[in-house]
Amino acid sequence: MKKLLFIPAVLFLFLTAQSQQKLMGFTDANAAKQLDWEKQFDALIKPSNQDEWMKFLSSHPHHVGSPQDKANAEYMANLFRSWGYQTEIESYYPLFPTPKTRVLEIVGDKSYKPKLQESAVPGDRTSGQYSEQLPSYNAYSADGDVTAELVFVNRGVPADYEELARMGVDVKGKIVIAKYGGSWRGIKPKVAYEHGAIGCIIYSDPADDGYVQGDVYPEGPFKPKDGVQRGSVMDMPVYPGDPLTPDVGATKDAKRLDRKEVVTIMKIPVLPISYADAQPLLQLLKGQPVPAAWRGGLPLTYHVGPSTQKVHLKLEFNWDLKQLYNVIAKMPGTELPDQWIIRGNHHDGWVNGAGDPLSGMVAEMEEARAISELVKQGYKPKRTIVFCAWDGEEPALLGSTEWAEDHQQELKQKAVVYINSDGNGRGFIYASGSHTLEPFFNGIADEVMDPQTNVSIKERRYAGFMTSADPATRNKMMGNKNIRLSALGAGSDYSSFLQHLGIASMDVAFGGEDPGGEYHSIYDSYDLFVRFKDPGFHYGAAMSKTAGRITMRLANADVIPVSFRSFYKTVNGYVSEVKSLLDNSRSQTETENKMIKENLFVLAHDPTKPYVPPVEKEAVPFLNFSELDNAMVQLGDASDQFEKLYAGATQLPATKQNRLNEVLYKAERSLINPGGLPRRSWYKHEIYAPGYYTGYGVKTLPGIREAIEQRNWKEAQENIGIVARTIKAYTDQVNAAIALLK
Repeated sequence: MKKLLFIPAVLFLFLTAQSQQKLMGFTDANAAKQLDWEKQFDALIKPSNQDEWMKFLSSHPHHVGSPQDKANAEYMANLFRSWGYQTEIESYYPLFPTPKTRVLEIVGDKSYKPKLQESAVPGDRTSGQYSEQLPSYNAYSADGDVTAELVFVNRGVPADYEELARMGVDVKGKIVIAKYGGSWRGIKPKVAYEHGAIGCIIYSDPADDGYVQGDVYPEGPFKPKDGVQRGSVMDMPVYPGDPLTPDVGATKDAKRLDRKEVVTIMKIPVLPISYADAQPLLQLLKGQPVPAAWRGGLPLTYHVGPSTQKVHLKLEFNWDLKQLYNVIAKMPGTELPDQWIIRGNHHDGWVNGAGDPLSGMVAEMEEARAISELVKQGYKPKRTIVFCAWDGEEPALLGSTEWAEDHQQELKQKAVVYINSDGNGRGFIYASGSHTLEPFFNGIADEVMDPQTNVSIKERRYAGFMTSADPATRNKMMGNKNIRLSALGAGSDYSSFLQHLGIASMDVAFGGEDPGGEYHSIYDSYDLFVRFKDPGFHYGAAMSKTAGRITMRLANADVIPVSFRSFYKTVNGYVSEVKSLLDNSRSQTETENKMIKENLFVLAHDPTKPYVPPVEKEAVPFLNFSELDNAMVQLGDASDQFEKLYAGATQLPATKQNRLNEVLYKAERSLINPGGLPRRSWYKHEIYAPGYYTGYGVKTLPGIREAIEQRNWKEAQENIGIVARTIKAYTDQVNAAIALLK
């Protein structure tokens, strides 16, 4: 009898706890309903669907302009329609070059022509589809026919050229060879051109993703000797998307620039090669051995050069307009149809693209299917959900950028949040995005279970961090399980939404335990993915549950779940960072100038070489941060006040709540500066932008930070004022929300 009474009591306590569980932005009653729908959503997720869809979508190369690219878009559109979504394919027509001539050779006594061809792998059903594959190349390289000595420039970033200068090595008139990694690939030819190089070769060193790391494909997931990383080298830190139609959708009748007017196409020819093809080139190099940090994994002594023989590089491209196929699937909101939650992943690949991007795309598709099943059972999203499958991401974020530019006025009015993914793997949750969304995302991370450990993905992320962190960081972070969102730089389809239009955005994925060298090569196949990346699609299911919850909660929240306090704390940290950057620059300059005055540099100089004394640097001034400091104090006070009042937001009358929601989701727009950032007006967000010389890597407070890095003190002071006024405008939005809450 006691046992029978005990079971209902446990159930009662469990159900009571569930009903009282708080969800950010929901009333208690609606939170209980939401959690129930999420349980049903989880039960609907089927990894086998992702397996089936990936097998079809990766069955042939599906780069921009290929028959499979169009077939994949139609396949997905038909599925979305069958699930009840209002679906269309929106096309755009950007410039997309493909190679017609690729010549690389050593000229002279020891002539040699690299293979420039990836080898098919036994057991991989798609690696031998040569007639359908794009050859290995870098999109938006310049046409060119150059012959010159070769110089090794390590990763090819600005700091490497500073080291070369200290070694007395000049690349002017030379062809440079750089390792992949260390920055986005497009930075390498950009910096090479700025230093006078006439050509650029990029190779994948085995120390990074080849045999030094583990067994190569097919025995393991790492890059075999013939593997090549394709990729774009368009100068996307200036602007992404169609180079001929900046800020305008590339429709058929759009006004286009002449190609000669375009600033984002690379100025010198650029070619990626394998480490097998790179080895004979590197063996030509003489001169000084490279610094220890520059050494790779090939069985040779790495020298900076120049080479003993010249290298000939000739590239020609077909400069054609290609049709893009964006799949746009909408489920109209039942109460707030003009507030959009947008969820996107791209579908085009450089070759078969199983991991990048289809692992993320099929997870998104399963989210959409499961939500449609819930709708049949009575689920009613308040806001409109828009599922997007972008085309043309790989060359230059083409599909998402052209769509966002084409629909920018509507998006500024309706878009609440954009949720992005770009491939998915096995391991830990990674999340980046607008910092107003950080507490909201942590609530999601508490609810999704890690398929390998059966603890929450937040717990697993914390355990992984504590395992890998150094002792000092471990002690500092002990017990703090909060997942800090990383800032968004570039490299995926969120750029237009966040950095051009001011739409709060997130980017999510799992990874960290699925290393490999298949990236952008013919080996990014279904066969490799199911063996080494995510066997059984268990993390694909976890991705669906994570991003699906983000989408559903944003669609149904009574009040948009934002934290201005989280944003304030993060930006306040960025302000401290740029001040420290200035102080460090001043200290370093003073030290170097003192050494120059005391002739200390000559002591470290090689006496066999001519000594060129360094020139003293301009002293670093003291910049005035008072306007920005005052703006941050005001934002801090307002964010604290908002935080205290936010709990009562769900009790507001419907009319007032609707006005509040509009203020909340449009707050991010006030971080947009219509004039844009210096030398790249397309990027308008004053808090987050890709670095001018880092590409993917983010620069926070970019106008200030990059001016300090480039020692442009006048520009730094001007941008301190710009950011201060931007923060004031943002604080006005917070105060408007406070007024409604009062």
